[in-house]
Amino acid sequence: MDITVLQADITRLEVDAIVNAANAGLLGGGGVDGAIHRAAGPELLAECRELRRTRFPGGLPVGEAAATGAGRLPARWVIHTVGPNRRAGQVDPKLLENCFRRSCEVAADLGARSVAFPAIGGGVYGWAAEDVAAAAVAGLAAAAAGLAAAGPNAAGRRVPRMPESVVLVAFAENMARAFRGAVD
Repeated sequence: MDITVLQADITRLEVDAIVNAANAGLLGGGGVDGAIHRAAGPELLAECRELRRTRFPGGLPVGEAAATGAGRLPARWVIHTVGPNRRAGQVDPKLLENCFRRSCEVAADLGARSVAFPAIGGGVYGWAAEDVAAAAVAGLAAAAAGLAAAGPNAAGRRVPRMPESVVLVAFAENMARAFRGAVD
């Protein structure tokens, strides 16, 4: 797996999947969540409403991930994950790591070869840039180890594989620095 750090607008990246730092309601919000919903258009909101109706009537749980189409984005899929809200007392870094791990596993299940992650939890949810970066690297490593341990599928079905390219996308320079420091 090749990990790249970019300071960029995640909604403009040409990757197979982008990860959305969503809220549990999956219906858009502020920060990267709002930017993704605005750029993707009404198709994304319609798919998120269907996810809420069919799979997550109580909302997407913290640390879990689910995919939709990407609407008008250059990506093929959006993988939604809900980070822990540090300001609301959700301070276990394993929950943050799970966001990166589960999103990567969902990307692998989709067959995505490239996936871009924002700084999940690094905005209004109050996690420090260094904590987000450490969780990203730990979560990606856990996903890679888990997918490698799964081994070949004897039933002849496609075996999910770790995306070949992972992009950690920062909006601000301090987050890009933290991502670079954690990856190096």
